[in-house]
Amino acid sequence: MKTDVIFGIHAVQSLLKTAPQRISELQVVKDRQDQRIKKLLAMAEAHGVRVSLVNRQQLESAAGDGNHQGVIAYAKPGKALDEKGLLDLIAQMEEDPLILVLDGVTDPHNLGACMRSADAAGVHAVVIPKDNSAGLNETARKVACGAAETVPLVVVTNLARALNKLQDAGLWVAGAAGEADADIYSADLTGPRVIVMGAEGDGMRRLTKETCDLLIKIPMMGSVSSLNVSVATGVVLFEVLRQRNAR
Repeated sequence: MKTDVIFGIHAVQSLLKTAPQRISELQVVKDRQDQRIKKLLAMAEAHGVRVSLVNRQQLESAAGDGNHQGVIAYAKPGKALDEKGLLDLIAQMEEDPLILVLDGVTDPHNLGACMRSADAAGVHAVVIPKDNSAGLNETARKVACGAAETVPLVVVTNLARALNKLQDAGLWVAGAAGEADADIYSADLTGPRVIVMGAEGDGMRRLTKETCDLLIKIPMMGSVSSLNVSVATGVVLFEVLRQRNAR
Protein backbone atom coordinates (compact mmCIF):
# COMPACT_ATOMS: atom_id res chain seq x y z
CA MET A 1 0.00 0.00 0.00
CA LYS A 2 1.24 3.47 -0.87
CA THR A 3 2.33 5.56 2.11
CA ASP A 4 2.03 9.33 2.27
CA VAL A 5 5.06 11.17 3.65
CA ILE A 6 3.81 14.30 5.39
CA PHE A 7 6.31 16.72 6.87
CA GLY A 8 6.28 20.08 8.59
CA ILE A 9 4.67 20.98 11.91
CA HIS A 10 1.47 22.54 10.51
CA ALA A 11 0.78 19.66 8.13
CA VAL A 12 1.41 16.98 10.75
CA GLN A 13 -0.65 18.80 13.39
CA SER A 14 -3.55 19.06 10.96
CA LEU A 15 -3.37 15.34 10.24
CA LEU A 16 -3.28 14.56 13.98
CA LYS A 17 -6.42 16.67 14.43
CA THR A 18 -8.41 15.36 11.49
CA ALA A 19 -7.29 11.77 10.88
CA PRO A 20 -4.79 10.45 13.46
CA GLN A 21 -5.82 6.87 12.62
CA ARG A 22 -4.06 7.24 9.27
CA ILE A 23 -0.63 7.75 10.86
CA SER A 24 1.48 4.60 11.14
CA GLU A 25 4.56 6.32 12.54
CA LEU A 26 5.64 9.79 13.59
CA GLN A 27 9.36 10.56 13.39
CA VAL A 28 10.76 13.47 15.37
CA VAL A 29 14.35 14.71 15.34
CA LYS A 30 16.20 13.96 18.55
CA ASP A 31 17.72 17.39 19.11
CA ARG A 32 14.52 19.46 18.96
CA GLN A 33 12.44 19.67 22.13
CA ASP A 34 10.84 23.14 21.99
CA GLN A 35 7.21 23.90 22.88
CA ARG A 36 5.87 23.32 19.36
CA ILE A 37 7.37 19.84 19.23
CA LYS A 38 6.22 19.07 22.79
CA LYS A 39 2.66 20.07 21.85
CA LEU A 40 2.79 17.85 18.79
CA LEU A 41 4.15 14.92 20.84
CA ALA A 42 1.34 15.38 23.37
CA MET A 43 -1.22 15.19 20.56
CA ALA A 44 0.42 12.04 19.23
CA GLU A 45 0.39 10.42 22.68
CA ALA A 46 -3.28 11.33 23.18
CA HIS A 47 -4.17 9.55 19.94
CA GLY A 48 -1.90 6.56 20.53
CA VAL A 49 0.37 7.35 17.59
CA ARG A 50 3.75 5.60 17.59
CA VAL A 51 6.65 8.07 17.84
CA SER A 52 10.29 7.43 16.94
CA LEU A 53 13.16 9.79 17.79
CA VAL A 54 15.59 9.85 14.87
CA ASN A 55 18.63 11.80 13.77
CA ARG A 56 18.33 14.78 11.45
CA GLN A 57 19.95 12.97 8.52
CA GLN A 58 17.13 10.40 8.46
CA LEU A 59 14.50 13.14 8.22
CA GLU A 60 16.41 15.02 5.53
CA SER A 61 16.70 11.84 3.47
CA ALA A 62 12.94 11.22 3.70
CA ALA A 63 11.91 14.84 3.07
CA GLY A 64 14.28 15.46 0.16
CA ASP A 65 14.35 19.19 -0.59
CA GLY A 66 11.41 19.88 1.72
CA ASN A 67 11.64 21.73 5.02
CA HIS A 68 10.63 19.02 7.49
CA GLN A 69 10.95 21.27 10.60
CA GLY A 70 12.04 18.24 12.59
CA VAL A 71 8.97 16.07 12.07
CA ILE A 72 7.67 13.57 9.50
CA ALA A 73 4.51 11.47 9.57
CA TYR A 74 4.11 8.26 7.57
CA ALA A 75 0.42 7.80 6.86
CA LYS A 76 -2.01 5.66 4.93
CA PRO A 77 -3.48 7.60 1.99
CA GLY A 78 -6.72 9.42 2.74
CA LYS A 79 -9.93 8.52 0.96
CA ALA A 80 -9.91 10.10 -2.48
CA LEU A 81 -12.98 12.00 -3.64
CA ASP A 82 -13.84 11.27 -7.27
CA GLU A 83 -16.18 13.16 -9.59
CA LYS A 84 -19.26 11.23 -8.42
CA GLY A 85 -18.24 11.73 -4.80
CA LEU A 86 -17.95 15.47 -5.40
CA LEU A 87 -21.45 15.63 -6.87
CA ASP A 88 -22.80 13.57 -3.95
CA LEU A 89 -21.10 15.95 -1.50
CA ILE A 90 -22.67 18.97 -3.21
CA ALA A 91 -26.11 17.35 -3.22
CA GLN A 92 -25.93 16.85 0.56
CA MET A 93 -24.79 20.38 1.40
CA GLU A 94 -27.13 22.81 3.12
CA GLU A 95 -24.99 25.87 2.30
CA ASP A 96 -23.99 27.23 -1.10
CA PRO A 97 -21.11 25.13 -2.47
CA LEU A 98 -17.82 26.82 -3.31
CA ILE A 99 -15.52 24.79 -5.57
CA LEU A 100 -12.07 25.83 -6.79
CA VAL A 101 -10.86 24.49 -10.15
CA LEU A 102 -7.19 24.77 -11.14
CA ASP A 103 -6.62 24.34 -14.88
CA GLY A 104 -3.01 23.62 -15.77
CA VAL A 105 -1.25 24.54 -12.50
CA THR A 106 1.88 22.40 -12.78
CA ASP A 107 4.01 23.73 -9.90
CA PRO A 108 3.40 21.77 -6.65
CA HIS A 109 4.32 24.87 -4.63
CA ASN A 110 1.48 26.76 -6.33
CA LEU A 111 -0.93 23.85 -5.85
CA GLY A 112 -0.12 23.73 -2.14
CA ALA A 113 -0.48 27.51 -1.77
CA CYS A 114 -3.83 27.44 -3.62
CA MET A 115 -5.10 24.70 -1.32
CA ARG A 116 -4.04 26.71 1.72
CA SER A 117 -6.02 29.72 0.45
CA ALA A 118 -8.94 27.43 -0.41
CA ASP A 119 -9.09 26.09 3.13
CA ALA A 120 -8.93 29.60 4.60
CA ALA A 121 -11.73 30.86 2.33
CA GLY A 122 -14.09 27.96 3.05
CA VAL A 123 -13.77 26.12 -0.27
CA HIS A 124 -15.45 22.71 -0.15
CA ALA A 125 -13.24 20.97 -2.73
CA VAL A 126 -10.43 21.64 -5.21
CA VAL A 127 -10.65 20.11 -8.68
CA ILE A 128 -7.71 19.51 -11.01
CA PRO A 129 -7.38 17.70 -14.37
CA LYS A 130 -5.60 14.35 -14.44
CA ASP A 131 -3.16 15.55 -17.11
CA ASN A 132 -1.09 18.75 -17.23
CA SER A 133 -1.39 19.39 -13.51
CA ALA A 134 0.72 19.12 -10.38
CA GLY A 135 -0.22 16.29 -8.06
CA LEU A 136 -0.52 16.27 -4.29
CA ASN A 137 3.07 15.29 -3.50
CA GLU A 138 5.06 15.94 -0.33
CA THR A 139 6.04 19.44 -1.47
CA ALA A 140 2.44 20.45 -2.16
CA ARG A 141 1.33 19.04 1.20
CA LYS A 142 4.05 20.96 3.04
CA VAL A 143 3.19 24.28 1.35
CA ALA A 144 -0.51 23.67 2.03
CA CYS A 145 0.22 23.78 5.79
CA GLY A 146 -2.39 21.14 6.61
CA ALA A 147 -5.02 22.17 4.04
CA ALA A 148 -4.27 19.02 2.02
CA GLU A 149 -5.70 17.02 4.93
CA THR A 150 -8.91 19.08 5.22
CA VAL A 151 -9.86 20.14 1.65
CA PRO A 152 -10.70 17.27 -0.74
CA LEU A 153 -8.67 17.23 -3.95
CA VAL A 154 -10.66 15.82 -6.87
CA VAL A 155 -8.81 14.63 -9.98
CA VAL A 156 -10.96 14.46 -13.13
CA THR A 157 -10.21 13.02 -16.57
CA ASN A 158 -12.18 15.59 -18.56
CA LEU A 159 -12.30 19.03 -16.94
CA ALA A 160 -14.86 20.58 -19.31
CA ARG A 161 -17.21 17.65 -18.78
CA ALA A 162 -16.78 17.93 -15.01
CA LEU A 163 -17.65 21.64 -15.20
CA ASN A 164 -20.77 20.81 -17.21
CA LYS A 165 -21.85 18.38 -14.49
CA LEU A 166 -21.31 21.03 -11.82
CA GLN A 167 -23.42 23.43 -13.87
CA ASP A 168 -26.14 20.78 -14.13
CA ALA A 169 -25.98 20.52 -10.33
CA GLY A 170 -26.85 24.23 -10.09
CA LEU A 171 -23.41 25.83 -9.71
CA TRP A 172 -22.36 28.90 -11.71
CA VAL A 173 -18.85 28.82 -13.16
CA ALA A 174 -16.69 31.96 -13.09
CA GLY A 175 -13.27 31.79 -14.73
CA ALA A 176 -10.43 34.25 -14.15
CA ALA A 177 -9.08 35.70 -17.41
CA GLY A 178 -7.10 38.87 -18.08
CA GLU A 179 -9.28 39.79 -21.07
CA ALA A 180 -12.54 39.64 -19.10
CA ASP A 181 -14.79 42.72 -19.10
CA ALA A 182 -16.04 42.29 -15.52
CA ASP A 183 -13.70 42.60 -12.55
CA ILE A 184 -14.13 40.61 -9.37
CA TYR A 185 -15.46 43.62 -7.45
CA SER A 186 -18.29 44.41 -9.87
CA ALA A 187 -19.29 40.82 -10.71
CA ASP A 188 -21.81 38.93 -8.56
CA LEU A 189 -19.89 35.97 -7.14
CA THR A 190 -22.48 34.86 -4.60
CA GLY A 191 -24.59 31.71 -4.70
CA PRO A 192 -23.46 28.16 -5.59
CA ARG A 193 -20.16 28.89 -7.28
CA VAL A 194 -17.21 27.37 -9.11
CA ILE A 195 -14.08 29.52 -9.43
CA VAL A 196 -11.69 28.51 -12.21
CA MET A 197 -8.07 29.66 -12.16
CA GLY A 198 -5.74 28.98 -15.10
CA ALA A 199 -2.01 28.46 -15.37
CA GLU A 200 0.38 31.38 -15.24
CA GLY A 201 1.11 32.71 -18.70
CA ASP A 202 -1.30 30.60 -20.73
CA GLY A 203 -4.29 30.93 -18.40
CA MET A 204 -7.26 28.60 -18.85
CA ARG A 205 -7.42 26.29 -21.82
CA ARG A 206 -9.82 27.30 -24.59
CA LEU A 207 -12.45 24.64 -23.88
CA THR A 208 -12.38 25.42 -20.16
CA LYS A 209 -12.86 29.11 -20.87
CA GLU A 210 -15.76 28.44 -23.25
CA THR A 211 -17.49 26.35 -20.57
CA CYS A 212 -17.50 29.21 -18.03
CA ASP A 213 -20.72 31.15 -17.44
CA LEU A 214 -18.76 34.30 -16.63
CA LEU A 215 -15.22 35.59 -17.07
CA ILE A 216 -13.75 37.84 -14.39
CA LYS A 217 -10.45 39.62 -13.84
CA ILE A 218 -8.45 41.19 -11.03
CA PRO A 219 -7.86 44.92 -11.67
CA MET A 220 -4.15 45.52 -12.22
CA MET A 221 -2.83 49.00 -11.44
CA GLY A 222 0.92 48.56 -11.93
CA SER A 223 3.23 47.54 -14.74
CA VAL A 224 2.98 43.76 -14.33
CA SER A 225 0.28 42.04 -16.37
CA SER A 226 -0.60 39.23 -13.99
CA LEU A 227 -0.18 37.80 -10.50
CA ASN A 228 1.23 34.48 -9.40
CA VAL A 229 -1.64 31.98 -9.63
CA SER A 230 -1.63 31.25 -5.90
CA VAL A 231 -1.78 34.97 -5.06
CA ALA A 232 -4.54 35.53 -7.62
CA THR A 233 -6.47 32.57 -6.23
CA GLY A 234 -6.39 34.05 -2.75
CA VAL A 235 -7.56 37.45 -4.01
CA VAL A 236 -10.51 35.98 -5.92
CA LEU A 237 -11.59 33.55 -3.20
CA PHE A 238 -11.60 36.18 -0.49
CA GLU A 239 -13.67 38.49 -2.67
CA VAL A 240 -16.16 35.63 -2.98
CA LEU A 241 -16.08 35.28 0.81
CA ARG A 242 -16.54 39.04 1.28
CA GLN A 243 -19.57 39.07 -1.01
CA ARG A 244 -21.09 36.07 0.76
CA ASN A 245 -20.65 37.67 4.17
CA ALA A 246 -22.04 40.99 2.92
CA ARG A 247 -25.12 39.24 1.58
